[in-house]
Amino acid sequence: MQAWYHCENVYPFVPQEVLDRAESVRASLPNKYCDPKIAADLFHECLDEHLLCDDLGVNIVSIEHHSGINSLYGASTMILGIMARQTKNVRILSLGTLVSVRPDPVRIAEEYATADVLSRGRLEIGFVKSGDSEMVSGNANPVGFVNRFWEAMDVIKLALTSHDGPVSFEGKYFTHRHINIWPGPYQRPHPRFWAATGDPETSAELGRRGYINALVLRGPEASKRAFDSYRKARQEAGLPPPGTDKFAYAALCYVGDTDEEGVQVGSKLLWFLNTSLKQSPQMSKFLPGRNSPDMAPNIWRTTGARGRPADQLIGITPERAIERGILVAGNPDRVYKQIMDIYDKVGGFAHFIFIGRSGFLTHQEANKGIRLFAKEVLPRLPAATVTPNTVDPIPAA
Repeated sequence: MQAWYHCENVYPFVPQEVLDRAESVRASLPNKYCDPKIAADLFHECLDEHLLCDDLGVNIVSIEHHSGINSLYGASTMILGIMARQTKNVRILSLGTLVSVRPDPVRIAEEYATADVLSRGRLEIGFVKSGDSEMVSGNANPVGFVNRFWEAMDVIKLALTSHDGPVSFEGKYFTHRHINIWPGPYQRPHPRFWAATGDPETSAELGRRGYINALVLRGPEASKRAFDSYRKARQEAGLPPPGTDKFAYAALCYVGDTDEEGVQVGSKLLWFLNTSLKQSPQMSKFLPGRNSPDMAPNIWRTTGARGRPADQLIGITPERAIERGILVAGNPDRVYKQIMDIYDKVGGFAHFIFIGRSGFLTHQEANKGIRLFAKEVLPRLPAATVTPNTVDPIPAA
């Protein structure tokens, strides 16, 4: 199994009375509350944690959120470029650029190809749909959102795999008559593709395309539904059954010397759920076009009046978060057992993404958690099973 360190690089230092008064801590909270000197310190600390991961053999993740306290990584591909140059050993996953919000998929392909070349072929490309508040901050229309998501991937794949002169793309959402990026990617035909999503319909399409399906903070039950949909879609399409190499599970995670330390420090990670999810109702209540029409009735019945499924996690306790598979925390033995319990419930996965820093968890605490995970937990996790007929990217000749 491969481990991936995920750092949100949050900004938790806005006064609580400001957060309490604000209608939303995402998209519309004034940036006067973000001290650039503190932000600089946070960037350097998080990048140093990535360098520690490089030394310990833990892969790293670059995320993307916009305009809020939940993450300072608004320019994901810039962070990718920094990590590509500073690290030497581990793989780097972008999870990822908001392709359904950006109007320029060819430019995204250029950014990814550059990062892949800088890293000498260590990049993995993850696609995400974007959250509702990012529809606002990205000035994007939610109608047609899902189809835009897939079409943007198609443009990016075409740009990354075309090497014999200009090609064109004409779709419903994107038209580009002259695609010829320089340089192309270091890996051929292209770096591995991932997508972070939880709905079964999207997982099914990922299965047909053969991309890695990542579930982030969704728990074992939702992850199993998504992974089962992935498997079923491949079977119906006459494709080989997927190995665990096609599945990734992400959870908040902290390893301490003792159970008490692991849970006490790990509970700080819940700031991400308990504080940074707050957003205005117009950004979270069933935006038109956010999901396919056939999913609408069930979504409205189960979450429509309350907002996003994630809203149900606000106020969650450490004990409940561990029970739901959203947080894994404790000593190394306990964390290993929690991960394996989740592994068995979902039917296996080859990628564990551990969100190891958020909220007021300190740089020193994050470093300790990374070291303990790398030395005491990762070596015990099961090896991946490989999807038949899978061709891994290789360095360019």
